Amino acid sequence: MNVHELPLILFTVLAQMSVGAFVALGVVQVVGRLRYGKAAVDEIANPSLYAIGPVLVLGLMASMLHLGNPFNALNTFRHLDSSWLSREIVFGIAFSGLGFLFAALQFLRWGSPALRQALAALTAAVGLGLVWVMSMVYASLPTVPAWNTWATPAQFFLTTFLLGALAVGAAFMGVIMWRRQGLARRFAWVERLAPVRWLLSLRRPEEPTPEAAAAGDAGRRELVEASLRWVATASILLLGVQLVVIVLQQRDLAADPGMPSASVAAYGTAWFVARLVLLVLGAGLLGLTLYRMVADHRSALLVATVATAAFATVLASEIIGRSLFYDSMARIGM
Repeated sequence: MNVHELPLILFTVLAQMSVGAFVALGVVQVVGRLRYGKAAVDEIANPSLYAIGPVLVLGLMASMLHLGNPFNALNTFRHLDSSWLSREIVFGIAFSGLGFLFAALQFLRWGSPALRQALAALTAAVGLGLVWVMSMVYASLPTVPAWNTWATPAQFFLTTFLLGALAVGAAFMGVIMWRRQGLARRFAWVERLAPVRWLLSLRRPEEPTPEAAAAGDAGRRELVEASLRWVATASILLLGVQLVVIVLQQRDLAADPGMPSASVAAYGTAWFVARLVLLVLGAGLLGLTLYRMVADHRSALLVATVATAAFATVLASEIIGRSLFYDSMARIGM
């Protein structure tokens, strides 16, 4: 694997996963509230939302390691009109800031639901813009033929939606197991810390009515099951698209007479085979298993184990795939 580019590998994969998870949560919020009620959606989706920000921050911190001196990032702001890298940093900061603001408003229950939904839509749009700009950092380089193709943005967006959907499925089951195992009670002491008490004191009361609470209890299980079925279905469909893109990409690399041999050779390794095996195992076999387990109402522990395994397996596959992407870099011309 390309350990030298590990900071960029982590940044691109984690950032895309964060965007995909935010978009997937947005779909759950919109559809879930219409069918299962606000109480059910907020109780499951909000804790998952708070994990997106730290993941993206970790990715941004990893990218700073590639710069040597983190303050070098400030120089990129001077070329917004011509540099995709400058736009990438701006979009990354904007997505992080908007995501943090939305999560804070959700936690504190400030602002109207319409305002928060509008902010969520803006955040999702900026996040998708980040993925596009990120892909163009590489796809716009004519001196690197292996990157200067349609496959680069296609694979970046596939990573976004595939990892994002599976991350949400794993997060939902993580929230459920956290509560079922009584872990929330074990860490109740955190709420007694002065900074946390101060933060909780800022929350606007927004207690649901008894009718809404009852509807939330009744709809919570249905919401999680429907979400997991959607996650499993999406992962299987995206796996098919991903495999088609990989096949077409490899065909184009081999058919291009101007393609450096080093770029073609980068994908002729055991790591490429491992990437495909993990991808099919995680998104395909485990995705299908997850769907059947949910449909058969299997135990929460089994479903949580499969959902987490599917996410972890595909995450490993995407990290290997991104490493191969950087391995394929071979310049031509000036």
